Amino acid sequence: MNNSVGNTARLLWAGLRALLVLTVVCGVLYPLAVTGFAQAAFGDKANGSEIKDGSGRVVGSSLIGQTYDLPKQNPDDPEEAARPDLKWFQPRPSNGLGSNSVNTRYSLILSGATNKAGDNPDLVKLVEDAKAAVVADNTTASYTVKPEDVPAEAVTSSGSGLDPDISPAYAELQVHRVAEQNKLDVAQVEKLVADHTTGRTLGFMGEPRVNVLEINIALKALTKS
Repeated sequence: MNNSVGNTARLLWAGLRALLVLTVVCGVLYPLAVTGFAQAAFGDKANGSEIKDGSGRVVGSSLIGQTYDLPKQNPDDPEEAARPDLKWFQPRPSNGLGSNSVNTRYSLILSGATNKAGDNPDLVKLVEDAKAAVVADNTTASYTVKPEDVPAEAVTSSGSGLDPDISPAYAELQVHRVAEQNKLDVAQVEKLVADHTTGRTLGFMGEPRVNVLEINIALKALTKS
């Protein structure tokens, strides 16, 4: 009987020691080592790929899209449609999960796509309305946008609904409107797009892209200069 109790006590003490050691190694030392390495080698990415404006204030992440809308005329009306602020470059549509989702305007609670078929009547109407809006918003006195000029990502949300980038083609389509709204030369805004166009990763992965938040920060600085 005594031997049985003694063996049990030794086993319990060995298990407790193993628990303590593994807790210190896996729960303290390993997380500290990984965090320290990440901060030293990839500080920007480890902290969420933050983007700062000219004053050094964090205004977002390069990984998450944002909207650039005018203030609501009636803030208490949840049904009031958002109106884009046309002085800024506009991102992709963000209503990936549909109008009844909590993620209709780049909310971080959920992300996802509609999963609707390409011939779904609701999706077809959504795309047609979005294309008409892009044409109307970006047609100026000196520049006419045709429906066939509108790239696909200008009228469809990404798989997550949170895409921070647009194609150079969509950015260039917005140049004349942005220049007119901000009283800038078209050449200045075209240079802004060229300067903020990122090529394919490693030269062959993905597509060229323009980060909307980054180019709008540069646009804000340009309008103040």
